[in-house]
Amino acid sequence: MNPRTARVDRVTRETRIELDLCLDGRGDADVSSGIPFLDHMLTALAQHASFDLRLRCSGDLEVDDHHTAEDCALALGAGIDRALGERGGIARFGHAYAPLDEALARSVVDLSGRPHHQVDLGLRRDRLGGIACENLGHVLRSLALASRSTLHVDVLRGDNDHHRVESAFKATALALRQAVARTGDPRVPSTKGVL
Repeated sequence: MNPRTARVDRVTRETRIELDLCLDGRGDADVSSGIPFLDHMLTALAQHASFDLRLRCSGDLEVDDHHTAEDCALALGAGIDRALGERGGIARFGHAYAPLDEALARSVVDLSGRPHHQVDLGLRRDRLGGIACENLGHVLRSLALASRSTLHVDVLRGDNDHHRVESAFKATALALRQAVARTGDPRVPSTKGVL
């Protein structure tokens, strides 16, 4: 079977992004967004989803971290959408729990073609490693929108915000790994016949 790959070049007045993605990879990631904590989360997502990901972003970080965070997520979501094609032969649904020390997160995904998101990270700090905490939930929401997926992410417990966020990204990675898995049945997994 051919590997499912995508190339995304996203250029706006705020960011310039080059992304290469393989859904059938080994979890090799080379991410450089200009925001080290975002790089850490996207690397963890790629590794635990078994996606090969190369992402380069040059953004207007002198203004704020929002545009870079959002656009990296939009590019990754677009890559997932393109690599899935017509979405035939995939499991479609995935769910996972991921702990990180005292933190525990749950993520549930449906590669439905209908974007929707419910994300509750419950963060207390304003920033983590150079990124506003409000933008970390926004990354997951933007990923859902651009990948045309339904995504529910809840951090169920945890005292450390770094652990809460990382468990959420890892749970999402594991859920995506299940959802994109090939089933051996070429049909689109929907009573409608399309996703």
